[in-house]
Amino acid sequence: MTSNKNRKAGGKMSRKSSVPVVSSSHLAEGAMPALSEYEFGLILAWNAFSRWIVRCMDAAGAPGLAPLDVLVLHAVNHRDRQKTLADLCLVLNVEDTHIVTYALKKLAREDLVETGKRGKEKTVRISEKGVALCDRYRAVREELLVRTADALAIEETDLSQLSALLRGLSGTYDQASRAAAAR
Repeated sequence: MTSNKNRKAGGKMSRKSSVPVVSSSHLAEGAMPALSEYEFGLILAWNAFSRWIVRCMDAAGAPGLAPLDVLVLHAVNHRDRQKTLADLCLVLNVEDTHIVTYALKKLAREDLVETGKRGKEKTVRISEKGVALCDRYRAVREELLVRTADALAIEETDLSQLSALLRGLSGTYDQASRAAAAR
């Protein structure tokens, strides 16, 4: 992902190759300015992604859904299996179950998901209307996003490596948030 000319011996990035682009310079003054640069990139990416998924869902025929509603709908549709609230919160890494519950109620009102029971536990499953909507979303995504991203000639292995790095760093942030809560 990074050209070898920007690396020092030992594989670490050379800091003289560029000045970090950050949103909070006071945070970049610490021991790891690249982490502040990553955080700024994450902010930009999250906001662009949130805007994209809402507008893509609107173009697919479901206006008025919030970013979390869209994520919950896709998570419910994943592998066409019943899910519990706990399953969805775990997969989406959402701590506040109330906001996922609200998203599920909103999706159920639109007949995009169906509720059920497994023992004493409530479950949710994608409805036929929800599957059709997700299929339309996928078509819009392929036409507008995938085609454009493909034109950037980014290697899929690089995207996979970036995804693994993001998942790893999310674990670091989760651990740090637990430590901060225990302070």
